[in-house]
Amino acid sequence: MTNAVIDVIKKRRTQYALGKDLPLSPDAVTHLIKEAVRHAPSSFNSQSSRAVILFGAESEKFWSMVKEALRKIVPEDAFAASEARVNGFAAGAGTILFFEDQDVVKELQEKFALYADNFPIWSEQSSGMAQFAVWTALAESGIGASLQHYNPLVDAEVAQTWDVPPSWKLRAQMPFGSNLQPFGDKAFIDDAVRFKVFG
Repeated sequence: MTNAVIDVIKKRRTQYALGKDLPLSPDAVTHLIKEAVRHAPSSFNSQSSRAVILFGAESEKFWSMVKEALRKIVPEDAFAASEARVNGFAAGAGTILFFEDQDVVKELQEKFALYADNFPIWSEQSSGMAQFAVWTALAESGIGASLQHYNPLVDAEVAQTWDVPPSWKLRAQMPFGSNLQPFGDKAFIDDAVRFKVFG
């Protein structure tokens, strides 16, 4: 059995070897990202996900922030490995910073008090779905990416540098670019460990 959606999902893989030559223009990539986030599901159709899209020197600036933040906390004898990893992200064409708007979460908590404890959880789920939607859309367009989490190390500096509203909470970072290496085979655990089917 074949399914076009599953075929596209299979293309979404982690790519660490990123280059700057994209198959689409920055405008087209921006449109793709916006459409993916716009159509990703969210609880109560809250649309709480936000994104800052960085290209070129702006993306490199972000990863320089990360590197300097890591330099302060990573032991000197272990820093080279962290630096090389971050340099790999900076080598890409751009980076998407994913946020969740906490004002939206609070508004929902006030409006639907019965579910107040769940809205932060549902917001995280919405963020994950937005990230997955973008990553899959990029993969379908031949653009490599990975998902990183250097928050909250750089949250304050990011907010100041790119004029991010105080209510936006940084959740993940997605460096993207051209695929400079092929993908290896993906291993899967046994279905019996992951699934139970009844009926």
